[in-house]
Amino acid sequence: MNDKLYNWINWVLYDELVDGKINAPRHLLGNHDYGDGQVITCYKPHSESVSIKTPKGKTLTPMEKINDAGFYGIYFPKKKIKGSAYRFVTNYYDGTTVESADCYAFEGLFTDYDAYLFAEGKNYDIYEKMGAHPMTIDGVKGTYFAVWAPDARRVSVVGDFNMWDGALNPMHIHPASGVYELFIPDVYPGAVYKFQILTRYGDILYKADPYGNYNQMRPDNANIVADISNYKWTDKTWMDERSKSKRVDRMKQPMSIYECHLGSWKKKIEDSDFGFYNYRELAKMLGDYVKEMGYTHIELLGIAEYPFDGSWGYQVTNYFAPTSRYGEPSDFMYFVDYMHSQGIGVILDWVPAHFPRDAHGLGRFDGMPLYEHADPRKGEHPDWGTYIFDYGRNEVANFLTSNALFWVEKFHIDALRVDAVASMLYLDYGKQDGQWVANKDGGKENLEAIALLQNINTIMEERNPGAYLIAEESTAWPGVTAPASMKGLGFLFKWNMGWMNDFLEYMKLDPYFRKFNHNRLTFSLSYAYAENYILVISHDEVVHLKCAMLNKMPGLEFDKYANLRTAYGFMLGHPGKKLLFMGQEFAQLREWSEARSLDWWLLDENPLNKKMQNYVKELNHLYTKYDACYYNDVDPMGFEWTKVDDADSGIIAFVRRGKTAKEQLLFVLNFVPVERENYKIGVPCKTKYTEILSSDDEKFGGLGRNLKGKTVTAEDGECDRMKYNITMNVPPLSVTVFKYDYKESK
Repeated sequence: MNDKLYNWINWVLYDELVDGKINAPRHLLGNHDYGDGQVITCYKPHSESVSIKTPKGKTLTPMEKINDAGFYGIYFPKKKIKGSAYRFVTNYYDGTTVESADCYAFEGLFTDYDAYLFAEGKNYDIYEKMGAHPMTIDGVKGTYFAVWAPDARRVSVVGDFNMWDGALNPMHIHPASGVYELFIPDVYPGAVYKFQILTRYGDILYKADPYGNYNQMRPDNANIVADISNYKWTDKTWMDERSKSKRVDRMKQPMSIYECHLGSWKKKIEDSDFGFYNYRELAKMLGDYVKEMGYTHIELLGIAEYPFDGSWGYQVTNYFAPTSRYGEPSDFMYFVDYMHSQGIGVILDWVPAHFPRDAHGLGRFDGMPLYEHADPRKGEHPDWGTYIFDYGRNEVANFLTSNALFWVEKFHIDALRVDAVASMLYLDYGKQDGQWVANKDGGKENLEAIALLQNINTIMEERNPGAYLIAEESTAWPGVTAPASMKGLGFLFKWNMGWMNDFLEYMKLDPYFRKFNHNRLTFSLSYAYAENYILVISHDEVVHLKCAMLNKMPGLEFDKYANLRTAYGFMLGHPGKKLLFMGQEFAQLREWSEARSLDWWLLDENPLNKKMQNYVKELNHLYTKYDACYYNDVDPMGFEWTKVDDADSGIIAFVRRGKTAKEQLLFVLNFVPVERENYKIGVPCKTKYTEILSSDDEKFGGLGRNLKGKTVTAEDGECDRMKYNITMNVPPLSVTVFKYDYKESK
């Protein structure tokens, strides 16, 4: 062996390399200056010989084989090769020859400043460095890999490009940060990979990339290199308008949300685990349907990659990858782009509350608790069997914050609906005594999670004006939608779970018993302005033996449909934005299942289902046409009861007020199957009230006992604390909506 070469080699690192334990391979491998000359080394297991091809591509210089394990080196007395401007030509015993650039000749891209910001929890663009990124360096095409694994002994990139051999591409650790990185030439989009991790205890783990953008189709779970930077967006006008929208503007705009599970809205092949439509196919079908039905937004159940279909996307293993069930990342970008072209906002369910224990996922990522808290009383959900993120660890908080920004900035998502917020806020959520630990003040509030949510909402508003977060929060936690600057959590909207539970319990009752439960119908108005609410009838209400919405309703078939039309009418008129889960717009009979399509055949077999679909369509268009339905959702002046205490009759009435005195609305609802003839209802002014919708209209499946669009004139005479009244026949199990222009009395 050349003496210069022998003296240069760090034999401790050499032993670590051969033993598969090296974590700083660039100190041993690659191109290194040595005095006036230079040393180039490489590690090519199972090879017979290696030569170096010069930059001009003509000269082959044989390297010295230092051991049979495949370690080669060469010393040049003068510096003749700069940087990475050379290639290895490797001859293997089986007769194959492979030419490749030297991945250890490229400098790292993860900077000290990146490391500083990451450690502070403020590297919000960390997804631009972490993960797998196709790029060209020094004229060489390849993929840059980076992963955080501070407790690992060694991390390697393994994949279909290196025979899944962890000895071939060990990554180089960045000092102090625990981030491993490596640029591998000639690895292109479509390559399949994982990280092989040698733990401190000698175990070998194969982990999916936490920041990877594309995964194999389950049950396979490796990552696929993808370039998500080349999609040509066409929604500039939409994005520009969104960026101009302020927080207060959003609250005054209509939101009628169609909650959807892409895999079961429609399936290409029924009874197949793989019969899904592609994102691009779904974009056209679903976008056109949602637009025709009059919805303003679509909310997608979990899209981030998940292994088990039955989790519906709420057991996430890859937070930066749209699920491959429906196509590639660029296909999902097209989906969002198309929705925007149709004027439809896209909301994505997001799950920072917990993650599953799948071996390839985040759990015990580098052999030790990393993304989860080390103390099981803080780091595990005993009821769910999942891990809880360590919200107080800056790098983990950075992971979640950057992920929220990633979906908004890279995929143009308009809003994130944060799942299971209550489980994040309370340390004792779902736990018994002895299963949780109090905070530093002795309370059960999760102070680190609170700080994280406040920061995410604040950063989101600063970086992406017009984008926002929605909380699924099931308790009475104060200030969920108050700005973080006012010690609130900073969400823009909160799901109104209280309204949903009370209202559905009321609607399930036989009409005879509703008069004894009248408060279930009216109580929600006592807190309707405590938060910025979205009224929801979500997927959770139509699964697990809870029945589809239609079958929650009492009575025989005709009454069930009449009850449901009345329920949807009340939802339309109640303050708050609206959300309805797919299938309920046409009164799906069966509970929802992720394994099959919705029962679209009902629209051809039963006229009542088609008429229900038309009814919901009419409700949506009425909602967006009249700003009285939404403009003052968070202002008490937008709602007033005109009849609220006649529980025996089952009738309630209220008015909704919009931006001006013009086209205000009066809602009259009857929740019992008894027609009320010549019934008096108090009204706010002496003017004409024109019927614009009746659920008893024959075109919606009723019996036509409505006013047929006629006008009713108010008369003098106090009624229901109002100075004026109208008299009408109120159809059974119905909602009637009137429009009027408010006029002051002379």
